[in-house]
Amino acid sequence: MLTLLSDLHFLVLMTSNDYFTSGEQREMQCIVRQLLSRLHGIVSQQDIRQVYELVHAAVTGGFLDRDDNGINPLLHQARTALMLCQNIVADRSMTLATILYPLCHNDFIPEQQIYKQFGDDVARLVHGLLGVSRLYGRQAAIVDENYQKLLLTFADDIRVIIIMIVDRVVMMRAINHHPNETLVHDISMESRYLYAPLAHRLGLYQLKTELEDLSLKYLNRRVYTQIANKLNETKQQREKYVADFIAPIRAELDKTGLKYEMKGRTKSINSIWNKMKKQGVDVSGIFDLFAIRIILDSAPDQEKRDCWLAYSIVTDIYRANPSRHKDWITVPKSNGYESLHITVYGPDDKWVEVQIRTRRMDEVAERGLAAHWRYKGIKSEANLDGWMNSVREVLEAGSAGQMELIRSMHVNLYDKEVFVFTPRGDLFQLPRGASVLDFAFAVHTRVGQQCVGARVDGKVQRLNYKLRNGDTIEVLTASTQTPKQDWLAYVVTGKARNKIRQALNEVRMHKAELGKELLQRRFKNRKIELDEATVSRMLKRLGFKTLTDFYVALNDEQLDINQVFAQYDAQLQRQEEATQLPQGTAEDFVLHPKANEDAHHDDILIIGDNVKGINYRLSKCCNPIYGDRIVGFVASDGAIKIHRADCNNIKHLRERYPYRIIRSAWSGKIGKQFAATLRVVGKDSIGIVANITSVINKMGDTQLRNISVSGNGATFEGFLVLGISSTALLDELIVKLQNLRGVSLVERRN
Repeated sequence: MLTLLSDLHFLVLMTSNDYFTSGEQREMQCIVRQLLSRLHGIVSQQDIRQVYELVHAAVTGGFLDRDDNGINPLLHQARTALMLCQNIVADRSMTLATILYPLCHNDFIPEQQIYKQFGDDVARLVHGLLGVSRLYGRQAAIVDENYQKLLLTFADDIRVIIIMIVDRVVMMRAINHHPNETLVHDISMESRYLYAPLAHRLGLYQLKTELEDLSLKYLNRRVYTQIANKLNETKQQREKYVADFIAPIRAELDKTGLKYEMKGRTKSINSIWNKMKKQGVDVSGIFDLFAIRIILDSAPDQEKRDCWLAYSIVTDIYRANPSRHKDWITVPKSNGYESLHITVYGPDDKWVEVQIRTRRMDEVAERGLAAHWRYKGIKSEANLDGWMNSVREVLEAGSAGQMELIRSMHVNLYDKEVFVFTPRGDLFQLPRGASVLDFAFAVHTRVGQQCVGARVDGKVQRLNYKLRNGDTIEVLTASTQTPKQDWLAYVVTGKARNKIRQALNEVRMHKAELGKELLQRRFKNRKIELDEATVSRMLKRLGFKTLTDFYVALNDEQLDINQVFAQYDAQLQRQEEATQLPQGTAEDFVLHPKANEDAHHDDILIIGDNVKGINYRLSKCCNPIYGDRIVGFVASDGAIKIHRADCNNIKHLRERYPYRIIRSAWSGKIGKQFAATLRVVGKDSIGIVANITSVINKMGDTQLRNISVSGNGATFEGFLVLGISSTALLDELIVKLQNLRGVSLVERRN
């Protein structure tokens, strides 16, 4: 040991002239002595000799110079190593990793050398410390709870987190009155929002309290000083007050035979400040500057009785404040927290909070899954808290082999997630396997839709690049970019998938509209009116399931328009043949002269219920009904097709084949049903179709033969194929349908 001490002492003396100040030299000598004492039998002489040689070479080579903020890295790491031994445990791996870490961080030696000289365990801790250190160049918003998750992911080993917490306490002590106000502010913010909650979760309450108090001191020195001055008691005086307060309670509890433990404490300055803000009062208005906890060893069936017995003893000795009474035993908190809280008027006119609970209740509050953390107002996750509680129990046990147990606890809590940064330091949490495209949609939908790639840590990557923890992503966009079908194979998040599908559907619907306009234009060029009901019926023969698919194929020129015309004509023919309509013979072909008509148009085909033998059919393109003005057309097969006079097709036929046109009229009431198609438009609501069919069923001489309805969630469009006996009855039906609630339009279609 003397040899080791002289070696390290020689290192201090050798570097004192130009590396340490006089004060730093004395402190370093003191730290070395304490470290050697605490690590005796834990760190070997070879370990110390190798550390000495590496540190000496790094110092003389200029690799451990003071940083930009004037902090001596060797002295800082030595302070951290000593605090680890004092507050946590004297552990070889943690101590060596703490001292050797800056040598790798400053590129003096590679990680592989640490592995060769000191073993895998030390090398793993150094690797974790290096991983965590890379986060500090991101300028991330550490208030974001995802930052804590990312820190745990990079650490990989809980001992790395413990080292970082201790390192932060050392740093906070060192920066008091540091001239760089920005440095002090940033470190204090990290301590408050990142390291203090982690210390709390691990049960390192002393370190957590010191981090919070120092953070308040540096971030709001005026408030800190004000509270400290108003307390106006030394630590010993406050502890004496608590002891005096406890004494009469202990005496009375002993008389009852209860088994118990009493803990007394004074609240930290940061805790007092939080209560001042919450309650809107100054220090004198805080009821519980002093707090006492009574923990009873009670059987399960005696818990409530014992707690209320202790409560009566305390309130018999000290006057209670009824407004500050909280009974969470009768009605526990939603997180399982159980305790009796009372605030009593103690000696010297001071308010003291007393908490009474059993050992089981205290276990739930202190170690129960997330209960204590939520009680303290710190967000947590069940798996993280449960895992950290187990680490905490090992630390609090203080057993000789505690670090062996902690060494086996790896941080793999977030192996299903990945954490990445924007160039500004904003942190995003995404599922493992997420791509650049997932990240782009997470930033904003428009960014995702126009994404063409990304610059990841300065290197351009494609859309399907899989993100890794700590990546900094700069999304590259182009105004001409639009979502593609194959993008769905690149994403894993629900948001990205839904937005891509939504965009693709919008593009598809736009194509369908263009395809529909194209078809209508082509039909118009041929002077044929397009009937969507007929188009819908011929879809399967063309190989399509929906009208949208059909129109998209037309727009994309995947379908020959001539094929559509052929199928349309064939469908009309099938519909006409399927409709059973009256046929007559030539014997019933009656001609009536009209004096005011041209000579070659004097003949009129009269159609009535007594007409027989005439080979005529009612045309399906316009579906004439008794009462319509009609015209006959002699087809190539000799049959006469009856059209409405306003039919677009008959206008076309009249121009091309005027000699085949036969003037026609109805004779009497035929008494049979004719086919008619109605288009109905209105508000898409529950029961609208049932209301429409009900009106039709109540009409006489009317039969609903077919109905097709489509809707988009707001409006609906329906086509009704009816069997009806006259236009008068049809007009009456149209009026009734238009009067239905929710129906905005009813019109007859050809």
